[in-house]
Amino acid sequence: MMLIAIEMAAVITAAIYGVLLALRKQFDFVGIFTVAFLVAFGGGTLRDLFLDRHPLFWIANSRYALIVFGIALAGAAAPRMFVRSKRFLHIPDAFGLALFTVTGAAYALQADTSMFIAVLMGVVTGTFGGVLGDVTCNEIPSLFRAAPMYATCSFVGACVFVLGMHLAVPFVWVAPTAAVLIVTFRLIAVRWNLQLPERGSDSAI
Repeated sequence: MMLIAIEMAAVITAAIYGVLLALRKQFDFVGIFTVAFLVAFGGGTLRDLFLDRHPLFWIANSRYALIVFGIALAGAAAPRMFVRSKRFLHIPDAFGLALFTVTGAAYALQADTSMFIAVLMGVVTGTFGGVLGDVTCNEIPSLFRAAPMYATCSFVGACVFVLGMHLAVPFVWVAPTAAVLIVTFRLIAVRWNLQLPERGSDSAI
């Protein structure tokens, strides 16, 4: 039950982030809903396909699509309310990253994957929706360019979650701990522009 609650919170925060992305590009309602849909469901869909989970999580829980539709409709009907918050774009981004990372790793463990694969599934779930949103908005995904650490935050949090579960720490403790770690790490990375070392264009390949 707690996992479903975390997943729903992840969908809501990711959809808000998608709406803010779309409004920044001045998209109409169709564009807003498309971006919100991709950000909210992209990573989880890819995870479900990798793990052969059917039906896909947002089809099995049809209310998720209604929630995203409602958030997109609110964004299109009252764009100023969302636009005023665009400077806080990194906040729903950080929460969506954290919550989806935890759910992705948890579902992978339920599918009896190895610990490392579970970590990777957490990272995929947490980051791929943002990649699809950026691509749809004609931007280079932050996952692939010199930008404050993104996938690294997800990876560290997923490692903490998977290790905690391996050590039989109760889910009710390890899930919030991993999520808070990811959110904190991501916000610190954005605040102080923490980046991984960048390879120079003239470096040997």
